[in-house]
Amino acid sequence: MLLEVNDLNVYYGAIHALQGITFGVGEGEIVCLIGANGAGKSTTLNTLSGLLQSRSGSVHFRGADLSLATAEEIVGRGIVQVPEGRKIFGTLTVMENLEMGAFTRTDKEEIEASLARVFKSFPRLNDRQKQLGGTLSGGEQQMLAIARGLMGKPGLLLLDEPSMGLSPILVEEIFAIVQEINRSGTSILLVEQNAQMALSVANRGYVLETGRIVLEGSGDELLQNPEVARAYLGIGE
Repeated sequence: MLLEVNDLNVYYGAIHALQGITFGVGEGEIVCLIGANGAGKSTTLNTLSGLLQSRSGSVHFRGADLSLATAEEIVGRGIVQVPEGRKIFGTLTVMENLEMGAFTRTDKEEIEASLARVFKSFPRLNDRQKQLGGTLSGGEQQMLAIARGLMGKPGLLLLDEPSMGLSPILVEEIFAIVQEINRSGTSILLVEQNAQMALSVANRGYVLETGRIVLEGSGDELLQNPEVARAYLGIGE
């Protein structure tokens, strides 16, 4: 297993935000976490990224224990998060944003190769290299956020709500890009409110409720699960 999370417990003060969750991501997989607001999805990603510290439990990536690793060390090991709300650098150009994504890397030729791959996947960004990030459309900013994450050369890409605030057409485009990234060899852990779209592209999924994993299965199994359909897909209400 590429990523192994075991009995992870995370607190915000007295609030027990993640209550002993255990899950994994295999090499080459897309795995999604779905659930209502406040279920613990973003908390999970922020803990994996080193932005939050767990109180107990373990996180192993490629066999290495990351429980005490810093956020920078975790990026250097190959786990890169694309945060909710994009959080691009609005006063920097597209190119400068992408260069920031490679801040842990020193392999100049490989960085150039990564840039070439990013511009092939995101031709609109290639056309806007000198444009300030803050002047891009919402969809373009989301593409830039994902592209910036790819510049870190991730083995595991953490995507937090990539479809948020986008039109249905752009949502389809973003998810097509997510699948293309996965086919190119990057494993993906996806947090997404659009459960229908997330489960349709995921190999496996987990349902979080108030900090606990209450269901798991293949993407197809969860799509066909009446409980999931009623709670997250708006079917059978």
